[in-house]
Amino acid sequence: MNITHVLGYPRMGEARELKFALEKFWRGEIGEDELEQTGKELRARNWQTQRDAGLDFVTVGDFAFYDHMLNHIQMLGCEPARIGFGNEGELTRYFAMARGQIGAHGAGCGCGSHSHQSQGALALEMTKWFDTNYHYQVPEFHPDTTFRLGSERLFGEVAEALALGHPVKAVLVGPLTFLYLGKSKAADFDRLSLLEKLLPVYGELLARLRQQGVEWVQIDEPILGLDLPDTWRNAFEPAYHLLNAAGAKLLLTTYFSPLQENLSLACKLPAAGLHVDAVRAPQELAQVADWLPIHKLLSVGIVDGRNVWRADLDAALAVLRPLAEKRQLALATSCSLLHVPLDLKLETALDPELKSWLAFARQKLDEIAVLKAALSQGEGAVAGKHEDARRALAARRSSPRVHCAPVKQRAISLGPGVDRRDSPFPIRQARQRARFKLPPYPTTTIGSFPQTPEIRAARAAFKRGELSAEAYEAAMKREIAHAVKIQEELGLDVLVHGEVERNDMVEYFGEQLEGFAFTCNGWVQSYGSRCVKPPIIFGDVSRPRPMTVEWARYAQSLTDKPMKGMLTGPVTILQWSFVRDDQPRSETCLQIALAIRDEVVGLEAAGIPIIQIDEPAIREGLPLRRAQWKDYLAWAVRAFRISASGVADETQIHTHMCYSEFNDILPDIAAMDADVITIETSRSDMELLRGFGEFKYPNEIGPGVWDIHSPRVPAVEEIVHLMKKASAVIPPENLWINPDCGLKTRGWPEIEAALLNMVSAARRLRES
Repeated sequence: MNITHVLGYPRMGEARELKFALEKFWRGEIGEDELEQTGKELRARNWQTQRDAGLDFVTVGDFAFYDHMLNHIQMLGCEPARIGFGNEGELTRYFAMARGQIGAHGAGCGCGSHSHQSQGALALEMTKWFDTNYHYQVPEFHPDTTFRLGSERLFGEVAEALALGHPVKAVLVGPLTFLYLGKSKAADFDRLSLLEKLLPVYGELLARLRQQGVEWVQIDEPILGLDLPDTWRNAFEPAYHLLNAAGAKLLLTTYFSPLQENLSLACKLPAAGLHVDAVRAPQELAQVADWLPIHKLLSVGIVDGRNVWRADLDAALAVLRPLAEKRQLALATSCSLLHVPLDLKLETALDPELKSWLAFARQKLDEIAVLKAALSQGEGAVAGKHEDARRALAARRSSPRVHCAPVKQRAISLGPGVDRRDSPFPIRQARQRARFKLPPYPTTTIGSFPQTPEIRAARAAFKRGELSAEAYEAAMKREIAHAVKIQEELGLDVLVHGEVERNDMVEYFGEQLEGFAFTCNGWVQSYGSRCVKPPIIFGDVSRPRPMTVEWARYAQSLTDKPMKGMLTGPVTILQWSFVRDDQPRSETCLQIALAIRDEVVGLEAAGIPIIQIDEPAIREGLPLRRAQWKDYLAWAVRAFRISASGVADETQIHTHMCYSEFNDILPDIAAMDADVITIETSRSDMELLRGFGEFKYPNEIGPGVWDIHSPRVPAVEEIVHLMKKASAVIPPENLWINPDCGLKTRGWPEIEAALLNMVSAARRLRES
């Protein structure tokens, strides 16, 4: 009999209950008991949903109050010693690692003073989970790192599920992946050397789970889809021999990428089953089925856990039937459903035709159940559901809403120089310096300022029709004027309008472009309590009208200082949307690039002298296999250049990237040819900048000096220290000073305090 399961389920809840509970807890409005109760209710609801859909196991261990990797850091007893924990409670330590530790007079103390200095420890670094837009907390490893069973939380959650009568499959991040995704914090230290100390704790975990009555443990090793060094590949077999001795049935789980040279290894490892991503690597499934011993369970990730389109059930059954004739299968999603919205039923306002093409997390459970029934009972058992899926798929393929001939024609008719500026950077730099006359170490921000309750209320009232367009525009202009005034008072050199009119850096643009659709409740976790609502790109993309020009023109009219126009780049819009799967992603990206190019040209014509085209997702979009990098980078870099190259030399183009490792693609970042790039560097103590220096990055760069994801204000001395480290690897005349990222999630008191310190640090650096 085939079985069904999922690799993980969304955590936030139908109404984002977890988000709001977390933020209340951080503000001190609720206590630990109430937060824990919210988590317990969400877990129970998720497990019941999985059982109601007919899944054979519920997945336990996928829930986290902030991040599943952070759960493991605490569970494996390797909290960083640098934070200096004493007798703090588990949740206190957990959130201190996630958000930074605040001292008695640190940020968020409520004193309103611009002069106070921050205290406490920095948060853990945060970076992207493989090629997704989910951010995980990066474990820190030293030669003296030790491991122990540091939390009972997982066992408590298993007990909850068992008490509710559910058959449990627990999930763990595998030991090799846990170490690989961490960071060595000592020179020339190989974190793989810690494996010998780590494995006994995993063995203890597995033995405890087995004692609780857990039959299957999903053990995620997605690094098997990467180009692993031989030392890491060779470590798998002895490690899993030890883990297998614990007695639990191990379901070795891979996703996001083909196994390739690791396929034989994965099939031979001493685990009771193997899960493979049949969406990302369908070409490997037959080989896996041949190599995997028949007594092992083959889990087939046949339903896409990364996108929102309904499954082609006929195609899926054509793949599954020959396998099911020979062996037992587990039918599953390709990866955790953490990466898609929760439930399509919540979308009461979505266009019915488009809605019929979609499947969110809840609907994907039903697709798995239909596939199981069709295999075991015949298609007649699910004929109605199957035929409904067929009709929706056919309607989408033939819909005239999907294709636009003029858009396609423009993309194939581009001239050879469309992706090049008029002059090379040194000439542009000289002309821009003559135009702007900025001081050394010019200061700016990344773009956004707080989305205050007043801003959100005005936007909501406008969307409900309770506020006229004129009144809404007046309200937003008041907020823009407020942001400009504060920046001028603080002494920033290059200003922004604050993006007050924008709900999200991708959604805002998608709402004004053809080919996009939007949900009301399609929230997906990005990190911690932060959720995004990705647009759905269902058709050809174009820009019917200006999107930001008038807001930027108004902001520039309020100041004599340069005002940056703020745009999101084509690769990031692509990466942070659910993208159509009926044409290559490169074609969709080119269409978006041409739309952004039109906006860039419009901003320049409106008198905006500096235009920032944010591309935080360009590194995230890299294929997980190096062999595919060249092709991706060629079209991604070209898309950015097309978006940026329609302006004169005197117009300065900025771009922003954050929370990624860039060293391995620095030539391609340089090839983007932005006049100024700003990056996140504060959490790594400028470590990320070293590669730019060694590469001799040719253009100007703003290394972030304020970790805006932590509620602490950096001291002047801290910023000066960081910039001195930066000036040791980058020519000082090419350096800017700025925060790590946008300030949308921070409050005005801490923003003013931090920016004042930033400006003070710049003045001190200029004096020296």
